[in-house]
Amino acid sequence: MSGVSGEPLSAAEAMVRIRMAMQQGDLPGARTIAETGTNAHPGDGALADAAGDLALKSGDAAAAAAHFARACAIEPGLIDYALNHAIALQQLNRHRDVIALLTTHEKVGRLVARYGSVRALSHRSLAEPTQAAHWYDAALAVEPSHPRALHGRARVAIERGEPDALARFDAALGVNPGDADLWLGKAQALDVAGDIAGARAVAEQICAQAPGFTAALSFLSGLKLAAGEEDFTAPFAQAAAKAPQDPNIVATHSETLAGLDHAAQAADVAAQARLRFPNEPHFALLEAIHAGSAGDWDRAEAVFASLSVQSPTRALHEARHRIRGGQMEQADALLKQVLSGDPWNISAWALRGIVWRLSGGARADWLHEQEGLVQLRPLVGRDGLIADVVDELRRLHAGSAMPLGQSLRGGTQTRGILFHRTEPLLAELHEAIAGTLEEYRADMPARDDTHPLLRQRDAQWQLAGSWSVRLTGGGDHHTAHIHPQGIISSALYLVVPDDAHSESGDHEGWLEVGRPPTDLALDLPPIRSIKPQVGHLALFPSTLYHGTTPFGSAERMTVAFDVVTA
Repeated sequence: MSGVSGEPLSAAEAMVRIRMAMQQGDLPGARTIAETGTNAHPGDGALADAAGDLALKSGDAAAAAAHFARACAIEPGLIDYALNHAIALQQLNRHRDVIALLTTHEKVGRLVARYGSVRALSHRSLAEPTQAAHWYDAALAVEPSHPRALHGRARVAIERGEPDALARFDAALGVNPGDADLWLGKAQALDVAGDIAGARAVAEQICAQAPGFTAALSFLSGLKLAAGEEDFTAPFAQAAAKAPQDPNIVATHSETLAGLDHAAQAADVAAQARLRFPNEPHFALLEAIHAGSAGDWDRAEAVFASLSVQSPTRALHEARHRIRGGQMEQADALLKQVLSGDPWNISAWALRGIVWRLSGGARADWLHEQEGLVQLRPLVGRDGLIADVVDELRRLHAGSAMPLGQSLRGGTQTRGILFHRTEPLLAELHEAIAGTLEEYRADMPARDDTHPLLRQRDAQWQLAGSWSVRLTGGGDHHTAHIHPQGIISSALYLVVPDDAHSESGDHEGWLEVGRPPTDLALDLPPIRSIKPQVGHLALFPSTLYHGTTPFGSAERMTVAFDVVTA
């Protein structure tokens, strides 16, 4: 773009034109002016920063990051440019790069509230809650009413089990009372504090005022489930009636039902949504998935046959459907298709393991039955650690419930990420588990770059997604499932029922590794049945389905986690 004389706009003129375009609501036009201006004036940091801001507003985080990087290179000491660059990198999930970038500005950044808030968000995204708390606190020391820092610090407080979480949400709401996510956080903090009635009152108000807020609908459904209400997903139906144009409500409704063995109802919700949202092919896939899980193979087959969309998600779920129908060659071809685009997809490898076992041959042995892939090891740690941990976890379980959408059937599961909490005893347990993992690694087979786990044998490992489960008999158990976000899954036995000590009979309360989920209707035994032993840690590839057998009485308590690469 040029001025009246035909000469390119000066940098100052370009900035004026950008502001004029934005005042007229012309974001694409403003972005074109900025792009032309940065090309004409490559040494102007303000223009590069403006171009980055407009790219970010346009949803183009990659272009924004490139423009902001240029602005930082032109004026490396300007912290505002660095923070803008960091925000673009966050949208690209490049949080390690954010930390590296902001560390170079730390001396000045400590005096800037926005710096602390932005840096804390990346630490939180990297599962570094202690650092996140530190930088949110630094931001609030500079600006006590900083809205994002107040909100983020309250979230970290509830994640770490800090006793002042509720007060922190109240403080954040005092600054930003219209934020529905803050109100949800307050409801969650009330729940943790034992004020179930208060949590429910707040959750019901959120759902009434913001029916499209599916996180609140899920939370309220969880409260209703914990209260023993049969129609625990009623909040979704009520929200759909208020916001009939919102497809996300019914999609989450269907998935919530399916997550607790109500597959037939989930399929019906999806089928109704197909009629209401004919341009949303996702609902047909949901109906096929859940009809198949419910055992209605013909209905699932008809819907799969009608699908026009081709995607890895469809291929993965249709492979599961083909396994149910005994069509192993078709299932294997579909799984190969998924893995061609995502070579280490845990869910696809788990199903492939079942197909290979049914087909026979050495492939199944290579994938899951090599010596050392499944181990039961004594926990590395001091005498008395297990007993101390049990006392601590019983306290946490007293305020916990059975979660939505998990494998647990009965019992309770601790909230959030267990090893993000601040109790020193849990840090000690974390260290003992890390030591045991290294012993597991030493006894694994050799590195194999073609194997979904053994390719990571020598990588740096860390824990993700830690929790504790307490079952109290009466048929409590885990259904067969996998953890598709990790490479190694686990069960640390803290309390074991007497029934589980027997080597004969039904192996009550035992861990079954490799038995397919019941919806596949396969008569395959587990690869290994593990008798639980107090103070021992079961470790196995995350590509193996696993569950527990029910037991009749007493208590069973475990800690579990996923291992991921750092």
